[in-house]
Amino acid sequence: MRPILKLVVIVLTLSYSSGLQAQRSAKQLLNAVYSKMIMAKDYSVQANIKVDLPFVKMLPIDAKIYFKQKDKFKVESKSIAIVPRQGFDQITKMLTDTNSFDALISGTELIKQDQATIINVIPLSDTSDLILGKLWIDVKKNVVLKSQLTTKSNGTILTEYIYGAQINYGLPDQMIFTVEVKKFKIPKGVVADINNTKSTPEDKAKDPKKGKIYIKLTNYQVNKGIADTVFKK
Repeated sequence: MRPILKLVVIVLTLSYSSGLQAQRSAKQLLNAVYSKMIMAKDYSVQANIKVDLPFVKMLPIDAKIYFKQKDKFKVESKSIAIVPRQGFDQITKMLTDTNSFDALISGTELIKQDQATIINVIPLSDTSDLILGKLWIDVKKNVVLKSQLTTKSNGTILTEYIYGAQINYGLPDQMIFTVEVKKFKIPKGVVADINNTKSTPEDKAKDPKKGKIYIKLTNYQVNKGIADTVFKK
């Protein structure tokens, strides 16, 4: 083999091996996060929800959230509660099968005082609701500091996670969602109020494209056992 051609082959081989190693490393990091998440087989938690969306006038709402592996989820509230489910269980479901997605490390970023490794998650199936995922991982604590999930059903949702006493389960004390107003699905009762709101062309031109939902979580009850009947309507 000619020296130049041999050099090219070596470079390509090293690049390919490096790419595979990066992919393995990304999935190893995600597996560590997933292993912590599934330690919480079930939980209930009190939630205080504050909504900052255009045309939606709502006082902060108290609710109770129930979750049970792998995909049982319920919100109880006396009022209409806007809770993006994606931030609670979509990451767990996404990471369940490492063969269902490709994962690549795309860099690092400092989030407050924590160094985060950025991992892009690309589903391999066209039938998945998820189009693209982006996770900011604290590799020392094995938790997600921030996620950006682009879905067919709700557009792009950016979620920030703030942890406290339940960090050993990967459960946050606070979540801040940034949603695309035009694509995010709002409960029907709230949508009716929006449709009844009159606005001028000038108002529409000033409409923000994004809104925020703030959720504070307190009084976690983890792995206490939750009956399946709780999740029945």
